[in-house]
Amino acid sequence: MRERRPQLTDPAVVDALAHPVRLDVLGYLMSSGPATASACARAVGDTPSNCSYHLRVLAAHGLVEPDDSGDGRSRPWRATLTGFTVGTDTADADAGAGRVLAAAVELDHHLAREFLRRQQDLPERWREVDSHASFGLALSPDELATVLRRIDAVVRPYIAATRTGAPEDAEHVHLSLMAFPRPGFGPQ
Repeated sequence: MRERRPQLTDPAVVDALAHPVRLDVLGYLMSSGPATASACARAVGDTPSNCSYHLRVLAAHGLVEPDDSGDGRSRPWRATLTGFTVGTDTADADAGAGRVLAAAVELDHHLAREFLRRQQDLPERWREVDSHASFGLALSPDELATVLRRIDAVVRPYIAATRTGAPEDAEHVHLSLMAFPRPGFGPQ
C-alpha cells in the first residue's frame, strides 16, 4: 500500500480512535494487511465479537473498509491508511489528541506487560536485541523537533504497512517513543 498518513481533525474520528483496542486492531490491519474479525481477535487478544464491533466503529469513520479478498464465507477488513497524526489546531482537537494519546499509552503499557510476561518464550536471538531505553536529554524545543524528525527518517523505511522486501525472518516489532519536557526536574 502506498503511504497514506493523514492528519485527523474530525472530532468524531478522533474519538473513535481514543480506545486502546481500536488502536491495536487498526495497527494490526495497517501492519499485516486484510484480516477477519477472528484474525484480529487472535492478534490483539480479544474476542471476535468485540473486534467485529470495533471494526464497524472504525469503518463508520473511514479508517477501515471491507476487503474483497474473502472467500464468500469470511469477511476480511483492511486499513484505509498507513498511519496518522491527530490535529491539535483547536481546543476540541487538542482534547481529542489527548484522549488518543492516553489510549496509545494504555496500549503501549499493555503490550509491554504482555512482552515481559512472555519474554522468556521468545527465541534467544530476539531476546538479545529487545530493548527498553530511557534517556534524560537536555534539548530546546527546536532540538527536540530535529531529534524526532531524524528518528522518523531512520524508522520510516521499516514501517510494515509500506515496506516491501522484508527479510524472511522479519517479525512485527512494536516501537514506541515518548518525548516530553519535565519542567523542574533538571538543575535550576
